[in-house]
Amino acid sequence: MKLQNNTILITGGTGGFGFEFTSRLLALNNTVIVTGRDVRKLQEIKLKLPGVHVIQSDVSKTSDIEALFEKVTRDFPELNIVINNAGEMRKISLHHDHDLHDITREIDINLMGPVRMIQQFLPHLKTKTNAAILNVTSGIALLPFAISPVYSASKAGLRSYTQALRVQLKNTGIKVIELIAPGSSTPLNDKFKGEDGFSTSLLMAPEKIVEAAIRGMQQDKTEIYPGIAKLMRVMSRIAPKFLISQSGKMGASFMYGK
Repeated sequence: MKLQNNTILITGGTGGFGFEFTSRLLALNNTVIVTGRDVRKLQEIKLKLPGVHVIQSDVSKTSDIEALFEKVTRDFPELNIVINNAGEMRKISLHHDHDLHDITREIDINLMGPVRMIQQFLPHLKTKTNAAILNVTSGIALLPFAISPVYSASKAGLRSYTQALRVQLKNTGIKVIELIAPGSSTPLNDKFKGEDGFSTSLLMAPEKIVEAAIRGMQQDKTEIYPGIAKLMRVMSRIAPKFLISQSGKMGASFMYGK
């Protein structure tokens, strides 16, 4: 697909993959709008990338999505690409007590957020040529990462939804793309440093992951597997029990309360 002269909306665009997507897509002469919850971070990205447009918005809130749609389609009517990147990842021991609302926070952000964003923006995207939706999932969508059980469920759910969406939109002009991202050296993974069995040597630089994503989009790939995600795809099919057992060793002391 053509990745120049588009109007692109990126959720969670203030850091990690979102920042890298924004930087790369601006350099390709696109109009880029990013959202985030933190006003300070939005101001910082505006200073780093003066060409970007920023809007405070929280994908876990339906009212924010509705307001975002009204503002973006009014101010940027040529919007034709939506990248659902906003996400949260927590380490959670299910042996501990958890507030019943808070325990589902990653579902609200990582799964319900993209589903609601797409439902809100879909009628608009259907009117555009060279339209696309890119959902950022994870290698963890292929197998559970036991120390992050709710995150694992949210990404597996988003992968399934993305596949179903692709089928339903096959007769439209909208491309549906999934970035199955491997573990990356972003703040998302900082909380796992020091946990038993967790190695930062396996983490891939976010700029390399986004570089692979941009290249995959240009080559019209519907599923993009950077780095170790390719191996995870194969291993999840031929040795899923082995992968789950290895995953269960990461953060075992935290999970089992030892």
